Amino acid sequence: MRKLQLLLLCLLIAPLSILGQEEDPVIAGIIKEANENSQLEPLAHELMDLIGPRLVGTPQMYAAHEWAVAKYGSWGIIAENQQFGAWRGWERGITHIDMVHPRVQSLRGTQLAWNPSTSKEGVTAELVVLPMVKDSLEFAKWLPSVKGKLVMISMNQPTGRPDYNWEEFATEKSFEKMKEARDEQTRMWRENFQNMGYNSRTLPKALEDAGAVGIVTSNWSRGFGVNKIFGARTKAIPTVDLELEDYGMLYRMVASGQKPQLNIVALSKELGEMPTFNTIGEIRGTELPNEYVILSAHFDSWDGGTGATDNGTGTLVMMEAMRLLKKFYPNPKRTILVGHWGSEEQGLNGSRAFVEDNPKVVEGTQALFNQDNGTGRVVRISGGGFLNSYDYLSRWLAAVPKEITDEIETTFPGSPARGGSDYASFQAMGAPAFSLSSLNWSYWNYTWHTNRDTYDKIVFDDVRNNAILTAILAYMASEDPERTSREKAVLPLNPRTGEPREWPTPRSPNRRGGME
Repeated sequence: MRKLQLLLLCLLIAPLSILGQEEDPVIAGIIKEANENSQLEPLAHELMDLIGPRLVGTPQMYAAHEWAVAKYGSWGIIAENQQFGAWRGWERGITHIDMVHPRVQSLRGTQLAWNPSTSKEGVTAELVVLPMVKDSLEFAKWLPSVKGKLVMISMNQPTGRPDYNWEEFATEKSFEKMKEARDEQTRMWRENFQNMGYNSRTLPKALEDAGAVGIVTSNWSRGFGVNKIFGARTKAIPTVDLELEDYGMLYRMVASGQKPQLNIVALSKELGEMPTFNTIGEIRGTELPNEYVILSAHFDSWDGGTGATDNGTGTLVMMEAMRLLKKFYPNPKRTILVGHWGSEEQGLNGSRAFVEDNPKVVEGTQALFNQDNGTGRVVRISGGGFLNSYDYLSRWLAAVPKEITDEIETTFPGSPARGGSDYASFQAMGAPAFSLSSLNWSYWNYTWHTNRDTYDKIVFDDVRNNAILTAILAYMASEDPERTSREKAVLPLNPRTGEPREWPTPRSPNRRGGME
């Protein structure tokens, strides 16, 4: 009796670490290694600083795929690059944008992706802005006047201060006045585009056909010093994006009749048709090798910055999780795959190609975990519309340290995604795929597709927790004695039709992009 009392007392005062999650040696090893020997920082340096942005079709994208295969090989993980298509090959060169009249000033901006190269001397011309017109006939009459000119096609922003800065310092009356004026200006700008008969996608070609020698944009992202950087839509003339401050200065100069002139040097190389890949790594299952737990993140990025949080951090999470699993769970029950998808930014092309080309893997998928919305710690997991997802996701999450799961809100059964990131490609095929959604960290304004998406924005404590979470979820999903249910929930009503929403249908990828 006394021995039993002593045993109970020891259990009561024993550290939680030997009773909870760390009782499992695999989980204990994952947590200890991730916290004491993390490889996240060197991986991030190599990928973001040394390789750089990973625009589909560029040498940097190919270099990243090769780097990932070599890195996995150094950890004893089999990996390969699987070609799923081809893309327009292009490489960014030097961009210089200088005002040369009425005074000289170097400006802050860059050429857009797939921009046609200028000569080494560049293009020098006067700037003009779009007119306010009553209809397309009036615009058509104006259009010939752009011959030999650089055309500014973005709205001049009334303020370069983000709203949060106004909220902190402005009077309520002043803030409301600014917002009302901005809303009215924006409404008129959009109405003018309708009057012209063009949109932001079709206008550059019309201006090029009319003889313009370059396009100047400013796609402000509602934050200090931050712009969205996407692709050029011109065939032979340069398209550059200027930061708000310089764009506004030039716009005011044009409006006041100063006739500012720019010299634009935007060098680039056309590389013809380039193969595009998914990088796939594998730790082969020992008992159920034809059932799969998949770790998922897209590998490509836009190239205004270096793709650090979109989706460098998701890539780091999956690579570090695979390293941890290989070290502490080298003989998994089910096969563990990692997919680093190509050309996600152009429409989930890599993952859509994978599910189309690998129906047996999709059929055997036990679970997929995807991370793709910035550097923050995971704070939301949805059941993705799978009716019984609560049963198995809750079991797996119970093994994760409480300090991580305390931050996570779950929604069951949730709804399937209709795009947005690569897990949607698997959900459309009926496979249990789940998004590990992160805390914002001003993602949408400051790093999503911007010129400021760089290494210094990574919050490594959060990324480290995400790697631990992912590795433990993969381990638990692999070891689960039960196969996950794919039964679908009845989806909520569509408010526009009053009818139940339908499950999304698979879409084929673009396997030959940018070469039309």
